[in-house]
Amino acid sequence: MANVVVVGTQWGDEGKGKVVDLLSAHANRVVRFQGGNNAGHTLVVKGEKTIFHLVPSGILYPDTRCLIGNGVVVDPEVLLEEIQGLRDKGVAIGPERLGLSERAHLIMPYHKAIDIARERAKGKAKIGTTGRGVGPCYEDKAARVGIRAIDLTEPDILKEKLEANLNEKNFCLTNLFGCEPLEYEPIAERCLSLSYELSPFIVDVSTELDEAMRRKENILFEGAQGTHLDVDHGTYPYVTSSNPVAAAACTGAGIGPKRLDSIVGIVKAYSTRVGSGPFVSELIDETGHYLQERGQEFGATTGRRRRCGWLDLVVVRYSARINGLTHLAITKLDILTGLDSINLCIAYEYQGARLENVPARLSTLYNCSPVYEEMDGWKGDISGARTFEELPKNVQAYVRKIEELVGVPASIISVGSGREEAILCKNLFGDTIP
Repeated sequence: MANVVVVGTQWGDEGKGKVVDLLSAHANRVVRFQGGNNAGHTLVVKGEKTIFHLVPSGILYPDTRCLIGNGVVVDPEVLLEEIQGLRDKGVAIGPERLGLSERAHLIMPYHKAIDIARERAKGKAKIGTTGRGVGPCYEDKAARVGIRAIDLTEPDILKEKLEANLNEKNFCLTNLFGCEPLEYEPIAERCLSLSYELSPFIVDVSTELDEAMRRKENILFEGAQGTHLDVDHGTYPYVTSSNPVAAAACTGAGIGPKRLDSIVGIVKAYSTRVGSGPFVSELIDETGHYLQERGQEFGATTGRRRRCGWLDLVVVRYSARINGLTHLAITKLDILTGLDSINLCIAYEYQGARLENVPARLSTLYNCSPVYEEMDGWKGDISGARTFEELPKNVQAYVRKIEELVGVPASIISVGSGREEAILCKNLFGDTIP
């Protein structure tokens, strides 16, 4: 038995979906513990691409049960669309395979309206939100006025909460942002309709996980986004509205921290970032364009172009400390193939001083310069490698340098987009793989 958490060490888009998919082969249950449909996981299985927003990517394994924890904010429309889209692909999904926490908060139409209006009003100072209503939903959760999944089972309470919230949101929409108000009746009618469709999926996730752990089942916890988008530990305010760190697996799924066994940090072999915010190792030259085009760096949720740069190990070391990482999973190494040389950002320079950690002050971070260590690149296709020894020597050296400077060993090395294009150095749910 083992309980394993998977988190991103950068700004999201590190390839968590593929790693979760690989580890799900050994898991009985896969749990999503934070975020919303403002993030996406992309998987390529047998040449077919599937994008997940809310449903844990372990759903592609027919014997794996997937759960959406209380730390996730759920757009009911998006969840039902995703379930139907997977069914259209032949994936069997019913209440026996997917559970939604009764304590998860729901994204309502007014959350999305507020999100879009607020971002528009900021103009050039906008943060880069996806407009999916995630932030405003977390705001209502903190303000204790949110609508939870369990409310779908009590229509009178649902309508009462909905009416009170809509009155407040319409005041903001009309008086603060100059937008048209939303009508109560269509929203209430749709919510009641959604309650019939979603109610069979609603479960007590915390209790189910406790019972599964007592039966010695393997459980995998997956987060969305990355550590440096964490609302507490990221590059605030250019962050998401939740905690994409390992500790949130406990609060977002309802388990105690002593029950976690391994924490895997996903490290893309280079850096990317969507939206605004500081990015010390960003490349706005031909190499950056090469990484963007070769890596197909477009957001899985929004389609926005991702900014690209060299791997920033200051960022990754910070994530290793914040999350208590026990292992790394290095992804998209194949994208670096063809480069004559590769730079690793090993520190920052600020006004003549060398910085080993990410500063909290944005004015400092924006004016940091990267300190690089240059390494030799490699040629040729590496996607066929299935053991570490089969990788070219320069690739091995690159991986070993990452391990050395971060202080955490790699358990998974991804060498291509396909499910099978990976090197499993260690099975975190069992013994070392030969």
